[in-house]
Amino acid sequence: MERVADSDQQWRLTLQHSPVGMSLVDPGGRFIAVNDAFCTMLGYDAEEARALTFQEITHPDDLDADLDLLEETLSGERTSYRMVKRYLHKDGSVVWADLSVALLREDDGTPIHFIGQILDITEQYESRRKLAIAQATIDQQRRRTEAVHDTVDVGLVLLDAEGNYQTVNRRHRDFMRLAYPDGHRGRAGQLGEVYAEDGTTLLTEQEMPTYKAVRGEEFDDLRIWVGCDSATRRALSVSARSVRDHAGLFAGAALAYKDVTDYVHALTVKDEFVASVSHELRTPMTSILGHLEMLADDPSLPGDVIKRIQTVERNALRLRQLVSDLLEVQQDSAGGITLDKRDCDLVEVVNDAVEAARPWAESAQITLTAKLPDTLVVGVDPGRIRQVVDNLISNAIKYNLPCGSVEVALVASADKAEITVIDSGLGMSPDDLSALFTRFYRGGAARDRHIQGTGLGLAIVRSIVGAHGGSVGVTSSLGSGSCVRCHLPL
Repeated sequence: MERVADSDQQWRLTLQHSPVGMSLVDPGGRFIAVNDAFCTMLGYDAEEARALTFQEITHPDDLDADLDLLEETLSGERTSYRMVKRYLHKDGSVVWADLSVALLREDDGTPIHFIGQILDITEQYESRRKLAIAQATIDQQRRRTEAVHDTVDVGLVLLDAEGNYQTVNRRHRDFMRLAYPDGHRGRAGQLGEVYAEDGTTLLTEQEMPTYKAVRGEEFDDLRIWVGCDSATRRALSVSARSVRDHAGLFAGAALAYKDVTDYVHALTVKDEFVASVSHELRTPMTSILGHLEMLADDPSLPGDVIKRIQTVERNALRLRQLVSDLLEVQQDSAGGITLDKRDCDLVEVVNDAVEAARPWAESAQITLTAKLPDTLVVGVDPGRIRQVVDNLISNAIKYNLPCGSVEVALVASADKAEITVIDSGLGMSPDDLSALFTRFYRGGAARDRHIQGTGLGLAIVRSIVGAHGGSVGVTSSLGSGSCVRCHLPL
């Protein structure tokens, strides 16, 4: 008997100090005994719990299921059951629990009491619930992204780090059918009916946008043509950005292909129109200027008439310069500016341009200075370089203010000559700077102050300097003037 009593005591101690909620419940549902873990879980002390039935602390939505299982156990259909259910905490909150119940019977089968183990899974349940909500949100966002992805009128491609195609949208599949009529293997750099900007030169593997992107290159507005049928082929502007993982390592690339066929055709039509009109204007302008010069030299004409003729001549000269600028632009578009390079003293070229502009600068109350070395012989097209310097000085005076200054400098280093034109004028905004070399672009200051011009000067400057293998750079800020630097290789 003593051994049985000890065993009973040990069992009660185990029950009382178990980290899992434990309870003994009579067949009617009233608690006979509960342990500390049960009380902590539901907020009742032992005495309060023994005054309750399990029905009273079971969530109404789970009560029927619990009672059904209880009745099946009492009737002998099962010996135990397990379920996930909600308990009502003393403070009214809900506690999710994993409940395991076994029925203890007398030797004759009479039910004695139920033994219940209650594991608090509220935290796990909340985590699963939040995870499910997050997953549902992600799925919804994914579906939305896929819908947008396939709706935009831009071809989109996502590559992994090895150059495998991960995602291709509907628009890009249209482009791929033109470029790869026999099908695409889904790898970057595959060759097909893909041409350079000229529309005739097939791209090599190294020139393919996807090949460049997988090697980490990022670019904008890379022009290509896809398809060989003139009726269906398209011009595309391609941009690429690298994709990085959490450690900053290259993980792939995203490319966007924009259809610019109509834009390219419009540019072609515009260039053809400009070239045609410019050529048609040149002949009559030459004749007009010739006759104006003869009239201006006629001593029999009254002085006031001569002044009017000179006014017409100045405007005719301006019109001829406009025609020349348009022809320069057309020539550059048609394949580059032609040069007549020869050794010449660059100091003489720059100085002649400065002296030619001096009367205009003085009339505009602009101080024009030059810092030039004694001599600098280089192999350039002197006429073209004079055109560059004329344009830069003209802009510096035109966009200046009364009592302002323009400084022209020429310096040489080991491998290049640098022509610099600095003015104290109106300056430019960042937006103006970004579009400065665009043909026909005129900055905000020029538009606001109604300063005459075509917006072609700097585009021509860049073309001429670029044809010499050089570069042009501009720094400026509103109200602080501008600095233009032209680098020419020696």
